[in-house]
Amino acid sequence: MPKFYARRRLSILGALTALIASVAVLNGPTASAALPTPVSAATARTYLASLTVATENRTGYDRDLFPTWITISGTCNTREYILKRDGTNVVTDSACASTSGSWYSPYDGATWTAASDLDIDHLVPLAEAWDSGASAWTTARRQSFANDVTRPQLLAVTDNVNQSKGDQDPATWMPSLTSYRCTYVRAWVQVKYYYGLSVDSAEKSALTGYLANC
Repeated sequence: MPKFYARRRLSILGALTALIASVAVLNGPTASAALPTPVSAATARTYLASLTVATENRTGYDRDLFPTWITISGTCNTREYILKRDGTNVVTDSACASTSGSWYSPYDGATWTAASDLDIDHLVPLAEAWDSGASAWTTARRQSFANDVTRPQLLAVTDNVNQSKGDQDPATWMPSLTSYRCTYVRAWVQVKYYYGLSVDSAEKSALTGYLANC
């Protein structure tokens, strides 16, 4: 009799586990972004402490000074490369254009099935990079920055969310999905550190506050 009850408890436990798993699948995002994993919060705090604090200067900025999109692999340009990387079950044509798939936008938690509903966000915006030191770079370095698929700098997100972000830094704009904010600021600091970009005082204060909660 005790063995029977033990088997019964195990059976019930197994059924509950399966039920929970199925609910998670139904309620979870149908796809998830594949941003390269940013440095840890501790490392980001160390990086942030070493960044130069300076007033931003947008004089002379032109988006065309950051050439996009370039060929990354085969017929895939940067946009199509990121769409393939960040989507689930992405199908592309001979020109590498995404014809179907599913994309989860971690900024707002929305899922899309049409590539036209997505923008490729420069996590550190091009204008922000210009303001923070990229004005002194060569065009080749600005092109590398604008098409960097190695650092956590490019991400497929809901188009109108990306447009509302514009060129704002974390002092004035953050993802509405609060669960993603730690990832966002860790990535922001890593990119700025890697490229030797400065931060302004309000930006540093905001980043310090968010990182303290990571």
